[in-house]
Amino acid sequence: MVTGRLQASTSVTTDPETGSAGVLLEATGLTRHFRIGGPFSGRFLHAVDDMDLTIRQNEIVALVGESGSGKSTVARLLAMLYRPTAGSIAYRGRPLGSMRSRREILSYHGRVPMVFQDPYSSLSPVYRISHGLERAFKLHRPELSSEQRQEEAERLLSSVGLTPPSEVLHKYPYELSGGQRQRVGFAQALACRPELILADEPVSMLDVSIRIGLLNLMAELRRRERVSVLYITHDIASARYVADRLLVMYAGHLVESGPAEDVLSHPKHPYTQLLLSAVPDPRAPIALTGRAEVGEPPRVVDPRPGCRFRFRCPYAIDECSRVTPRLRLLRQAHTAACHVATSDLDMPEQEGLP
Repeated sequence: MVTGRLQASTSVTTDPETGSAGVLLEATGLTRHFRIGGPFSGRFLHAVDDMDLTIRQNEIVALVGESGSGKSTVARLLAMLYRPTAGSIAYRGRPLGSMRSRREILSYHGRVPMVFQDPYSSLSPVYRISHGLERAFKLHRPELSSEQRQEEAERLLSSVGLTPPSEVLHKYPYELSGGQRQRVGFAQALACRPELILADEPVSMLDVSIRIGLLNLMAELRRRERVSVLYITHDIASARYVADRLLVMYAGHLVESGPAEDVLSHPKHPYTQLLLSAVPDPRAPIALTGRAEVGEPPRVVDPRPGCRFRFRCPYAIDECSRVTPRLRLLRQAHTAACHVATSDLDMPEQEGLP
């Protein structure tokens, strides 16, 4: 379990002219549906529905939710690996749909690279570590000479904690541990001189003792390289440790968002409360039973209108089954999509929930 919080991760770069934080990536009404049951089937899985997302300069945003909530689909949409069914994505104000040429798309991939979840399959086993870095330099920084590429590769490996870099460059992936491979993934992303790294559950397959090192690495890269990070995770404790803002997803919907400390200290949506109740607390008394696994699983195949969490929600009312809630401002910079949550009163307390 990860506890505490990195105090150095709270600064956000502001525009010197406007005084507001510069927006790197903005998604509006982002939607992705997958047809299931064959090419002529009329059934669709709603992986992401009508999601608004903003990532600013020099910011770490955590996208949190259980498996199947649509987090990785969001990352692949932002990385242009999937086409959205509806909605739009803009990078520095320019819609991604307007990027047609190979050069424009390649430039975007360099500015917004992705670090994948599995460190054992994201690196080719037949090439040395130097190959991935060399390829990134040739694609995104062709002005570098051979000697400069060697120097930059060693600098990047050192910056992610892989030393001595000259030896690591000549190793194959199987000679590295899982944590070291994931650091190589971050080095390859940095080779493109990114502004935003999409980190899709980068620590979920690593030992607990190694995770804290990767979380510290993300915070350090933001501080030193001025890189923003979209950190996708199901571990709300690690999100609290490293993130400035927290976005909570459930069954394809964004259900709560706001400053990380505020969302976790004053959770408004019942699902966020449920996530927090699942975080182990060594100070709490031992309980033989819990209420985290109650109700029905989310329905995301041709779902009907209404809140998708209503089948598990202890506070559900009639309106929850008829009207899909939208995000509302409940506290300063803190929104939630819930018919029951109010801005002036806390959620009713329930045994087992914070």
